[in-house]
Amino acid sequence: MGTAKSEHGPTLRHLWPEAKAMKELILVLGGVRSGKSRFAEELAHQLGQKVLFVATAQSLDEDMCRRIERHRQDRPGAWRTLEAPRQVGQALQTHLAGADMVLLDCLTVLVSNLMMGANMDESQMEALAPDDLEQRVNEELEGLLGALKDTEASLIIVSNEVGMGVVPPYPAGRVYRDVLGRANQALAQKADRVYLLLAGIPVELKTSQTTLKVKQ
Repeated sequence: MGTAKSEHGPTLRHLWPEAKAMKELILVLGGVRSGKSRFAEELAHQLGQKVLFVATAQSLDEDMCRRIERHRQDRPGAWRTLEAPRQVGQALQTHLAGADMVLLDCLTVLVSNLMMGANMDESQMEALAPDDLEQRVNEELEGLLGALKDTEASLIIVSNEVGMGVVPPYPAGRVYRDVLGRANQALAQKADRVYLLLAGIPVELKTSQTTLKVKQ
């Protein structure tokens, strides 16, 4: 299944059906320590009864292990957790049963995982072409949305808003910023609701009733 693309990246319109009942696709954006993850968790708690939390972070060092464990303890005990640093859609197919809400935290780390690859060194990361990374990201999004397409489960995706920071001084950083930014745009176009977190305060950017569309 190919991703619908324009010259500015994927639109993903064919990967998420029109909302049935209360099924929604919700995108939660924000900067570092903006409160986006906590808000997304509260939203999932309010909207879902059987929540599947999809964690994309990897325990690569002691600090990350502590962070992951702290976040795990903060989540409701009834939630199931699926650790999927890559190939999220494939992992969901065997863990989705019974869930009425999927919370993925976060797309930012997932794109980073795809950029680093399983065995890529720094020089290979620098040589990674933007189109190659974008294709990897598109395939991940296809798999993710496709896994939930024929279910009644809603989906909340957390991602960083990378368009308001400084321009990265190194090529790999600029490629990462651009690809993640386009992925955010594609998801926002299809999402029923989009929130931006600023200093812990959620700003609703889009609702299902929003009709105005900005040409990309």
